[in-house]
Parts: sequence; structure tokens; C-alpha cells
Amino acid sequence: MNDLAPLLAPEGRALLDEVRDTAPADELAVATRLRRDHPAALVSAALGQARLRQRAAAKFGAEDAGRMFFTPNGVEQSTRASVAAYRAGCFRARGVRSVADLCCGIGGDAIAFARAGIRVLAVDRDPLTCAVARANADALGLADLIEVREADVTEVDTAGYEAVFVDPARRSSKRGRIFDPEAYSPPLSWAVRAALKAPYAGLKVAPGIPHEAVPAAAEAEWVSDGGDVKEAVLWFGAEPGAVRATLLPGPRTLLSRGLPDPEVRPVGRYLYEPDGAVIRAHLVAEVAEDLGGGLIDPTIAYVTADERRPTPYASAYEITDQLPFGVKKLKALLRQREVGVLTVKKRGSAVEPEELRRKALPKQHGPNSATVFLTRVAGAPTMLLGHPV
Repeated sequence: MNDLAPLLAPEGRALLDEVRDTAPADELAVATRLRRDHPAALVSAALGQARLRQRAAAKFGAEDAGRMFFTPNGVEQSTRASVAAYRAGCFRARGVRSVADLCCGIGGDAIAFARAGIRVLAVDRDPLTCAVARANADALGLADLIEVREADVTEVDTAGYEAVFVDPARRSSKRGRIFDPEAYSPPLSWAVRAALKAPYAGLKVAPGIPHEAVPAAAEAEWVSDGGDVKEAVLWFGAEPGAVRATLLPGPRTLLSRGLPDPEVRPVGRYLYEPDGAVIRAHLVAEVAEDLGGGLIDPTIAYVTADERRPTPYASAYEITDQLPFGVKKLKALLRQREVGVLTVKKRGSAVEPEELRRKALPKQHGPNSATVFLTRVAGAPTMLLGHPV
């Protein structure tokens, strides 16, 4: 899809409505039928857009995705709507009424800003991406609040806006995912300078950004949604040096208290698996202190405790067995416990979960379920068997 205009015309919109729920297996038959009355290129574009809308429903919800327009990269790289809405709420809570959204992509963040009542200048250098962002603002009734501008973000004057949001490209068509922040497009150093010019700013970065790469002037936040780590944000004009992990839905936020690494202790009755955002933010010590627990190994982010305490920042499991790693030992134990459904989690182990599940589960499956953790305890390869509580 190199030209959006035909899909925005009446014939294109009618085709989009007609192919909305087309299953992948039916595409060939549907395309053959529709090409009798419509240009082949338009039919292909409509079917491709329907496929993208179906993929985008997981990020934007079925209602919005069914009205929006997408590119393959736009679906892949756009912010999940729940995360964008949370972030827009952070801007709104600061009293922000206008924001320059640099590297806006197909407009996911711009939409969230506008729905929070914030006026948006959305900038991207790619013509098709800008056309899609405009179409999305119009489709969702937000065109009055979103101005889309095709430009190089490094040449845009943001002085007239109360805040800046920068989302540099972190993927390359040649190299795939980019891990070096200075290889972002634009580079992290430029994005930081742009953020520092505004009274308030947010800079979206990959969740794997090294903590030493976070500027001293920034507050760093790691965000997960439904247990999956989605991104990190560097905030400027907030609390320099602060570190937090935010879990959605909620939101629930855990702040750094500057604690030392937790002590290592023997495995207790309960094992806690911290949320990924907590781990990325290096806040496992805060969770361990709140739980009255310690680590099972100095290099493993599992917290153990003798007492169960509810926490939103970690999943709790009751441990029933601890044994050295060995497939035969595990298989015998699973047979004894009549386990037919086995969840395999690993941290600090090279064993593939699917391979272990295939080898360890008895052929005569029992009625019970269990979770096995493949990990290290005080440096030794260990299996911990238990169940969620």
C-alpha cells in the first residue's frame, strides 16, 4: 500500500466494509470475486488493510482498529492504546494543553493525547505514514486537535508547545531491532536535547536501555501491560534521578528506594516472580523488602519467603518440592503427583521449556497441574515445583 487515497474514496471505503471480517483462508476466493467489479490493486489494498486491522485489534481494540488505517510497520511499532492513554494522562496531570509529538508514526500516541484534551502537532518524515496519521485522526473524530506535519523532526520548532514527546525509530529495515540508543533515528542524544528545551517532556526508549545510558536530568519509568514489558520512558521536568516501574492496568507504580541488593537465603515456602517492569527498573530489592524475603541466587530475580504477602508487583507460587536438575527425577515426581498439565518457567537455565515438557510429562496424563521453575539456587541448577496462589 503506497497510496492511501483510493481506500479513502467511496469505492475504497465500501470495499473495506465488505472485506472487514475476511479470514486469511478465504482471501483468495474473495479477491477473485471482487476483482470482477473493482480494480485488482484496490482489492488487494483493501484486503491488506483488513488484515492489518485484524492484527491491530490487539493493540487498539476492535472498535478503533476497525475504523483506523495502518501500515505493516505502523502496526508493529505503534504504542498499545492502553499504554498511550496512561502516558497521555501523565501529560494531562501536569497541566499540559499542547504537545509536539515527534516521530508520530501512524498517530497512536497523538490519538491518546487528543482524547485527553491535548492539542497535538504530530510530525513524521514519511509521506505515507503522515497520510495514515491524518486519516486516523479524521476517522476517530480528532482532526480538530491533531495537526499532522510531514517534516524532519530535527528541523521542527517546538517553542510554541508546552510539552514534547519523542518516539525515535528503534528498528531498521536492514538490521532489525536497534539496541544502541545512539543508533536510534533520531539518536538518543538529539532526542534528549529536544526534550530539555521543553518545560515537560517524555522520551520513549526500548525497555532494555542500560541504566547508565539514562541522563542524570531524567526520571526513568518502565511500563508493563498485563504482565508484558512494553517500554521505558525518560521524563524531563519531573524528578531527576527517580526510577519507577508502572504496571497496567491500574496503574500501580513502584518507586525506587535506593535499596542494596537483597540477601540470598534458602528457598522458603513461597516463590515470587517479579513483574518484568520491576526487573527492568532494578526494583527487585524493593519487592523483596516488602515481602520480607530474599533472593534464591545472587544473579536470579526470584524472591523467596516463608510468609505469603499479597503484592501487585510479583506473582506468587507455593513451592512443594526442590530437587537438583534431572529429567528422570522430574518425570518420576510428576507421575507420583498425577500431573497432566505442566507450566515450565526458567531463569538462569538453558533448557528449552517445550523439550522438557515433552520429555518429563508421563504418557498417562493425570488430572493435576503444576509449575516447574528451572533456575539456580545458590549457584546450583535446581528445579522448584509448585503452583500459583
